[in-house]
Amino acid sequence: MSKGITSRAEDYSQWYNDLVIKADLAEYSAVRGCMVIKPYGYAIWERMQAILDKMFKDTGHSNAYFPLFIPKSFFSKEASHVEGFATECAVVTHYRLKNDGAGNIIVDEDAKLEEELIVRPTSETIIWNTYRGWIESYRDLPILVNQWANVVRWEMRTRLFLRTAEFLWQEGHTAHATSQEAIEETEKMLGVYAHFAENYLAVPVVRGRKTENERFAGALDTYCIEALMQDGKALQAGTSHFLGQNFAKAFDVKFTSKEGKQEHVWASSWGVSTRLMGALIMAHSDDQGLVLPPMLAPVQVVIVPIYRTDEEKTNIDVFVDGLSAELKAKNISVKYDDRDTQRPGFKFAEWELKGVPLRVAVGARDMQNGTVELARRDTQTKETVSQEGLSALIEGLLDTIQENIFQKALTFRDSHITEVNSYEEFKDVLENKGGFISCHWDGTVETEKRVKEETKATIRCVPLDAKEEEGVCIFTGKPSNKRVLFAKAY
Repeated sequence: MSKGITSRAEDYSQWYNDLVIKADLAEYSAVRGCMVIKPYGYAIWERMQAILDKMFKDTGHSNAYFPLFIPKSFFSKEASHVEGFATECAVVTHYRLKNDGAGNIIVDEDAKLEEELIVRPTSETIIWNTYRGWIESYRDLPILVNQWANVVRWEMRTRLFLRTAEFLWQEGHTAHATSQEAIEETEKMLGVYAHFAENYLAVPVVRGRKTENERFAGALDTYCIEALMQDGKALQAGTSHFLGQNFAKAFDVKFTSKEGKQEHVWASSWGVSTRLMGALIMAHSDDQGLVLPPMLAPVQVVIVPIYRTDEEKTNIDVFVDGLSAELKAKNISVKYDDRDTQRPGFKFAEWELKGVPLRVAVGARDMQNGTVELARRDTQTKETVSQEGLSALIEGLLDTIQENIFQKALTFRDSHITEVNSYEEFKDVLENKGGFISCHWDGTVETEKRVKEETKATIRCVPLDAKEEEGVCIFTGKPSNKRVLFAKAY
């Protein structure tokens, strides 16, 4: 099959877009800035969702669901929150249409809402208004709630999965009796996200804190995991926020403490979105198509028969039935592609494009010899192996592939973290190498903004494992005691 994918070296952005569409992950919809997630793409998202959902429940969280619409007045209660999202909000002003008599459908001006509604860009306000009715005393705490939902942020420039007007995500919202509990929750969920990214997405991440300028609107502190894509740009893969008492005070959410005092509740919120699909694609894939880590691949093993006669096909079918049963018993997802409408070469190319980790080809001669051909997607290598003990071999090979994909991404990431000590060096690395740039910064918003204006690079995070180190800011020369990571980002 003709893949029609632009090479990464020629045009990385076009390569990404081609790959999303050609691999049947998603496509643009009739609604500007919105996407249709196609079945194969949604199957990957469902895998992510199922794994994360179990992690959330294993850490004591329960799922709930809150309204899509938020009264406009709720946003004005937390000043920095409304300021942070005001330019991205979609607003509902009317609740009915009518025919104007000339065949045109128009807004019915008699159906104007008494209070305009915001289509949720995030749910802190509606949730904290709800929590006011749930919380009376310390016995009602903590509340550990997550919701799987869609949100709308009216983006001007969109890109499939990475930045769309509507996207899917999960958002956790927790309420606690003490500041320490809320901070521990914030840090714990960052750890959950990092574990998921590295052990399932096979994407190495830097755990860090956002600067004041990059912090979530309404948070006292924002923790993040930052990943590096193959073009040297960073991608924020997940965030966890310590909200302090900001939303509790805005919505008057108080509880009676063990000592009988009335106190405001402490809060956290945390989320990841379908942006993880973008990270998965850009961190691993190549010019032949997707490269999916086995832990997230909807199809982990595809089996392609090669035959000339019905008798040969029947013989292969019997073998494949047995192998498939053994693989499924090991919770390995397998697809037997015995379509008679396409030739084996077409099937090989199609499943390569879709990133299936392991391909098994079995022909009449293989049946005579008791062998099969195994082809790895990650290394694009093939080997002929015995049919005996094949399911166990495949099980081990999938683990090897998962680890190899992670190690390849880790080697790339680590080779693209560059320490610099001058602004000239900074700009040279940024333009000619890319990746994370580790440097000293004077801690001011003004310097951060100036560097961004001049170079388009932002501070991705202050790494949590950053060591105290005396130095001077690369831009102002003022004293600094810790390095931060700058990068151009999605």
